[in-house]
Amino acid sequence: MSDEPAARRRSAELAGPPGPPTAPEAAISARDLTRRFRDLTAVDRLTLEVPRGALFGLVGPDGAGKTTTLRMLAGVLRPSAGDALLAGVSVARDPERVKRHIAYMAQRFGLYHDLTVRENIEFYADLYEVPRAERPPRVERLYRFSGLGPFERRPAGQLSGGMKQKLSLCCALVHRPEILLLDEPTFGVDPISRRDLWLILHEMVAEGTTVLVTTAYMDEAERCDRVALLHRGRVVALDAPRALQESYAGELLAVRVSDRRAAVKILGAAAGVRRASTFGDTIHVTLGSRAGDWPAAERALAAAGIDVLATTAVAPTLEDVFIDRVGVAEMAGEAAGGGAHGEARP
Repeated sequence: MSDEPAARRRSAELAGPPGPPTAPEAAISARDLTRRFRDLTAVDRLTLEVPRGALFGLVGPDGAGKTTTLRMLAGVLRPSAGDALLAGVSVARDPERVKRHIAYMAQRFGLYHDLTVRENIEFYADLYEVPRAERPPRVERLYRFSGLGPFERRPAGQLSGGMKQKLSLCCALVHRPEILLLDEPTFGVDPISRRDLWLILHEMVAEGTTVLVTTAYMDEAERCDRVALLHRGRVVALDAPRALQESYAGELLAVRVSDRRAAVKILGAAAGVRRASTFGDTIHVTLGSRAGDWPAAERALAAAGIDVLATTAVAPTLEDVFIDRVGVAEMAGEAAGGGAHGEARP
């Protein structure tokens, strides 16, 4: 019985182009969601499902379409085409009713710097019409997992960047939303605060909240139950992080050389090398077979006077998967004639 939802989704995919979103078991169900700004397609036919109580990541660099997608899902930006259901409500037909089921934390969340921590939370409780009798236990709970209790009388403008993000999250959660939409909540935040914010998100998910978060950090993406890797407004891969890593085709070597910049170019052109990209102080080289393809690549480096200092077989990271899928998508786009894509913020 537990496999039935997945089976229904696979059957729908095999049936042909997706129709309107219809999955009642999904907290978020998007079909062909598209947003165009004149000749720029910021989000291009995005299709995905987020199960209830899941932690789902939209992952990609700046310009991938993450913010535009979240703004459409939040009912802030109308889709140019397609639709999405959040808690069963259409963002295309009834965006205002969607807002009753969600909390949306934008990159520039509207904290009031001259108000204290407590006053900001109370202000958002007023906006969300939280009954006054329910506020004390909710606020205490928010203080408990955010650690902001000792600072409740401090003006928000005097908080650190990480504490401001925690306060923003508390304000978004004060009305106990079914779905939480977070746009790069850890951007510019120190490592300890990043860790704390993710602990808060995992606690919310454990209690049944559905969380959709955008991030450009691949290490954060690995914390999600499922991820959609976005490139120029399109989904280039969608699955659990580990499943994506296990799907990586070929063998991966971490190679240390005497001249990394020159070696990347040479390896990228070498026969048998699928991909070569800088990864820290090494080069990650993807081969069909290490035994069959690496000797020729090593000879090409030697001919250019580049010394190979070390080679180590490594498991692919999510970043490796992303680079690989983007490369495939780019080649497919070139073959199809390409198009105008990107992320726009009017």
